Amino acid sequence: MSDTQTVVLVEGASDKSVIEALAERRGRNLAAEGISLVAMGGATNIGTYIRRFGPLGRNLRLAGLCDVGEEGDFRRGLERGGLGSDLDRSDLEALGFFVCVADLEDELIRALGTATVERVVDAEGELGSFRTLQKQPAWRERTTHDQLRRFMGSGGGRKIRYAGLFVAALDLDRVPRPLDMLLAHL
Repeated sequence: MSDTQTVVLVEGASDKSVIEALAERRGRNLAAEGISLVAMGGATNIGTYIRRFGPLGRNLRLAGLCDVGEEGDFRRGLERGGLGSDLDRSDLEALGFFVCVADLEDELIRALGTATVERVVDAEGELGSFRTLQKQPAWRERTTHDQLRRFMGSGGGRKIRYAGLFVAALDLDRVPRPLDMLLAHL
């Protein structure tokens, strides 16, 4: 991290994998640009990382991506770290922090469409497992989109494993707004 000028804070490893894969597809080498991606192990750790890398720490340029449910954690962490007060969504974006509608998987499933996501799942040999989830009483009446989100969140490492696959299947004209804005900010 000695050459790092910008730190991008994300909740977990799957978010980091998505950003890395999308940057690569767009021909960018983030490390060569002085940009480090840091998976924090959850949004509640934002304060620690803001103190470490922000104005009160190494004073590096910061950016990030979070789920809507963790927006409050990010807002409070940025405020406590000296990056503003009474921050709203537009303030977060001006600082380089972008919020996914539900979560990153939700954004990618919407951008790809459920049929494409199912083809990716099928290519990975997991369509049978997904069909089993669809038959479960708790999920039977839910939309395919919701079922796919649940499927991605179940099973060890599934989000990480599918991150690059979803980005590879993504039409670059349909990149979810938070990801597109984050990379443009960087």
